[in-house]
Amino acid sequence: MAARVLHRRVPRLCFLPGLRPDVTVAQQLHDQAEVVFDKQEKKEKKRSHEASPHRGYKLCYNPSAYQRSVRKMAPARSQRDTDEDDLCLSTLAPPFWQQSGVSSSHYTVSCSRHLSSTNNTLLDLAFNKAPRPKMPSRPRHQREPLPAELRFDNRAFLKSRPEYASTSLDLTRRPREPRWEEVSLLLHNVTVLKSSMTPSDVTRFLVELSHLHPGKMLAVRSDHRFLMLLRYSVENLRHFTDLQLLEVLRAFVWLELPKDSTVLEQYEAELSQRIGGMTLPQMLLAADLWRCIGKRAPKFLLGLYDSVSLHLGQIETHELVQLLYIIGEGRHCPTKLIMPLEKLLMRHLPKLVPEEVGTVSLALFKSSTSMSESAVTRIVDKAVSYVEEMSDVAIVNVFKLMRFSYLAHIAWIQAMEREVPRRAPDMGVAGLMHVTLACSALHFRNERILSAVAERVPSLLPHCRNKDTGKLLWAFGMMRFLPMQSPSFYPSLTDNLRQKKAEFKRNPEHFLTGLLGLAFVSQFPEDLLALALSPESVNIAMEFKKMDLKKDLFTLDGAVALELPDWTGPRLEACLREEMADTLWKLAQSDVCLKPAVLEAERALQDLLGGEEFVRKRMILPHTRSIDLEVHIDSSGKPVPVASAASGSVTAPLKNSLPTSPPHQGWDRGNLGVSITDNLLAQLTNHKRTSPPSSPSPTLPVPTPLHTVEPEESGKLFTRVNLTDIIPRQSSVGDAAVKLAIQVSNRNHYCYHSQQLLGLYAMKRRHLKLAGYTVVELGHHEWFPLLKKSKAERLAYLRCQVYDVLN
Repeated sequence: MAARVLHRRVPRLCFLPGLRPDVTVAQQLHDQAEVVFDKQEKKEKKRSHEASPHRGYKLCYNPSAYQRSVRKMAPARSQRDTDEDDLCLSTLAPPFWQQSGVSSSHYTVSCSRHLSSTNNTLLDLAFNKAPRPKMPSRPRHQREPLPAELRFDNRAFLKSRPEYASTSLDLTRRPREPRWEEVSLLLHNVTVLKSSMTPSDVTRFLVELSHLHPGKMLAVRSDHRFLMLLRYSVENLRHFTDLQLLEVLRAFVWLELPKDSTVLEQYEAELSQRIGGMTLPQMLLAADLWRCIGKRAPKFLLGLYDSVSLHLGQIETHELVQLLYIIGEGRHCPTKLIMPLEKLLMRHLPKLVPEEVGTVSLALFKSSTSMSESAVTRIVDKAVSYVEEMSDVAIVNVFKLMRFSYLAHIAWIQAMEREVPRRAPDMGVAGLMHVTLACSALHFRNERILSAVAERVPSLLPHCRNKDTGKLLWAFGMMRFLPMQSPSFYPSLTDNLRQKKAEFKRNPEHFLTGLLGLAFVSQFPEDLLALALSPESVNIAMEFKKMDLKKDLFTLDGAVALELPDWTGPRLEACLREEMADTLWKLAQSDVCLKPAVLEAERALQDLLGGEEFVRKRMILPHTRSIDLEVHIDSSGKPVPVASAASGSVTAPLKNSLPTSPPHQGWDRGNLGVSITDNLLAQLTNHKRTSPPSSPSPTLPVPTPLHTVEPEESGKLFTRVNLTDIIPRQSSVGDAAVKLAIQVSNRNHYCYHSQQLLGLYAMKRRHLKLAGYTVVELGHHEWFPLLKKSKAERLAYLRCQVYDVLN
């Protein structure tokens, strides 16, 4: 009879959407719940062998509704990886990066897609947990522990000051577990008191239940009396005091309620209404508890940010760090708070300890909070003074801040030249990935750092995510770390891509990132390229919502076309190549083509060579995402027109500039032509005509003027030959003009304080040579200073650059 009553009451307990079971109808209580309850009752209460009164009835329940996703019991329990970064390196620099003078200007279309640095790796995964298990219901105490070198504490800063106890929850100190008879009596009291429970009763019951061992939590959350307790807590929310609400919220952390529970939504709404009457420590504690639960609580955070501005004058060091931590985990800092927080941070900076510096750096990075260059420099200066005391997590956090801010801090890199090789053997793969990714973004190429990482990574492949593999390959490729420098590095990561290629559908950006990194150093795994360029994979990449992957596909396709002339695998459709070429050219016309250094180089070359028709500004190879000034010089050293004066110097790019046949075959479609006649052939080949010349003069006849004609039916059209220059020199048909690709480089094409090109630009030069061009560079360290000097000096410099390559 009792069983029937229980069975009939359960549906009435499930009117709340967050409590309503929606998956299974069990014939009995969950096996685990039955075993735990029965054994504990028999053992601790020493009951007789009577059958449990709860057996035999049917109970609707859904254990997974209150079971958290798998994560460590460690401090970062509610965090998960949402990065990106996405971005191999951000193309959006803060204002101070652009204020270093003309030499910092960019003259290429973005060298990489934007992989978001705002949704960056939460450090529970940044330091290399093994891949997440597939069994979310596995009890936490039964999970295999992480290897020692992969453990970390994302909330380690909370241990640096005792004051944090009032504003945060210490997840490493679990409350004392109660005796089972106490828990059993408590659950019995819930059915006795029912709606007569006071807020104090509800708070006490939830707090005591939260002290249970994690292995017993599933049994408690499956019990109908626990669901009843949650129901009554929601019905009486308005009667709870602020302290009681915080105590219940703390209990929810240990009880591991799911972050999307309707119960939590009700609590967030109640706390949001009370923010005005709460103290700053209480608000910070509530925000930290939401973080521990894993719920973003946007309404509450918005109220917190509005209220905290009233307390900025009295805020203490630990409260500031805690606030920044919350802002970082919330991924947003209100604009009105940035300047006050910067001033406050600079005032408290001397008091920060090593882990707090790391936490502040990560918070600014995650929330995309752009502080002034001087402020970021002071933060990194502080980190340098602590570098030997900082944890690996804190060091990676500083790297992330530098990557986001594009801050070139030499003292930090010099310190890392010592620290990274020393720490690398104990670091995890994701932490190492962020170190090298930051170096790549900042163009810091340090052999000791790269070699230490390359030596460590192959041993960490079991813990290497698709994201780690792709970004490591990109970073090392951009820094032009050659395969011969570490024989096992590229092969091991390439094999890892093969093992994870099934993840392409979920994360195509990481797969393409890795293949581009390999292409930068002339590594072309044909099986993976065939997969990436297959119609199915291209469709997946085109439909990807997080970011635009068309440019990556276009660059990869162009590299395959030029570097694998015998390639018989899939290629991008011609229409897509044309679309991307047009898109990139339009972008270049509105940006790169208008840069003062490029415009002056174009004008000066026109003056030097004799007119607009001898200089063509265009993307010779659109897949390399940058422009060139194209010039043709014949064997006598005279310029050859490459564009008609009527069309202007800025012309559309070739629709299909990537040849599928060897580069020396064929010419582009925009060339001039003249009809081939017997007389003209005789002149070109220096042969006598069959009929005697009209004059015995030994001089060559005057050539026919150059003109453009439509192709004849016979197809006799000779292209790209300036006959007025060639014939007087008695040149043959086989003599062709030297094609020059003149590049206006800038310092961002090179590694920091180095003449070593970054991977993309080195690949471009390689491809231009394959396409039959000779590269002429107007180096930024030479050309930019000449912009302030006389025209004669610029022309003299250009003459040397252009004609020296012909000798």
